[in-house]
Amino acid sequence: MSEPHVPCCYHVHVLLQIHDLKIEFPAGPRPLTAVRNIDFEVERGQVLGLVGESGSGKSVTSLAIMRLLPPQASASGEIHFNGVGPQNLLTLESESMRQLRGSKISMIFQEPMTALNPVMRVGEQIAEAVRAHDSVSRKESWNRAVEALKEAAIPDPVTRARDYPHQLSGGMRQRVMIAMAIVNRPELLIADEPTTALDVTIQAQILDLLAELRRKFGLAMLFISHDLAVVSKVADRVAVMYAGSLVEIGPRDEIFRAPAHPYTCGLLRSVPTLATPRERPLATIEGTVPPLHAVPTGCPFEPRCGYRIPECARALPPLIEVTPGHQARCPVVNRT
Repeated sequence: MSEPHVPCCYHVHVLLQIHDLKIEFPAGPRPLTAVRNIDFEVERGQVLGLVGESGSGKSVTSLAIMRLLPPQASASGEIHFNGVGPQNLLTLESESMRQLRGSKISMIFQEPMTALNPVMRVGEQIAEAVRAHDSVSRKESWNRAVEALKEAAIPDPVTRARDYPHQLSGGMRQRVMIAMAIVNRPELLIADEPTTALDVTIQAQILDLLAELRRKFGLAMLFISHDLAVVSKVADRVAVMYAGSLVEIGPRDEIFRAPAHPYTCGLLRSVPTLATPRERPLATIEGTVPPLHAVPTGCPFEPRCGYRIPECARALPPLIEVTPGHQARCPVVNRT
């Protein structure tokens, strides 16, 4: 019999720990598995970059942490957060989870225009988040909302607090989302593609703002993105997902300098640099990502992998330690 998993999230350095997370959605006689065998930790003050192409399971994983999955979804495994003891967040009482969400753990969603209420002033929306977790007057919650807008580097926050979302630019709306996320001084901030719809200049400003807030408040962050260049700037550690599985995780510099999993290697080869000859076609990964109903039993990347061996197709490989702190879900890692 295997040893039971003992959460270490109450350890002083580990803030969030996920073990064996699996998420399924009903679809006829056989449910669709969106995420399987997800294991990672986020330490206090650390930024973990969660990388993967669209549909790899990044956002679904973040919604599971926040307990915001749709009702039809089924999540199993363990999610532990330092501050609530050894309790699994997946089985935490709804009211306790509501108190945790938005106070200790906050999230910046992908689309601020859909996340913000279009008929409420942005200051009132932030103030409402304050009152949801703190018994303060409307005046005090409003003042805290204005201060949060100021911390999010919004000019003239007193005036902007009275604006509606449609009166703000995309970059300003994203700053409002950041202000709402930090107003209650969370310990963990989940940023789900926070710069996707922004031009490169505003993108750089948002990244600088997040870095400044991280230093100022000692925030830990789970930074979700499909953009390797962005992740290389903000993350301390990087986790790579493919077709619902975590295929590699390790220190940022090591992941970018010496990737171990064939999928990570293919991703990095496909990114052009200033040294890439213009006449040379960009490298690609042959094949396509399998749909959820046809994900292989073994390694999901096996049909596209040039290093595959029969073992890869039999079962999902375990994470193998390549170097201390650097793991890859590939049985070929130590043979190449």
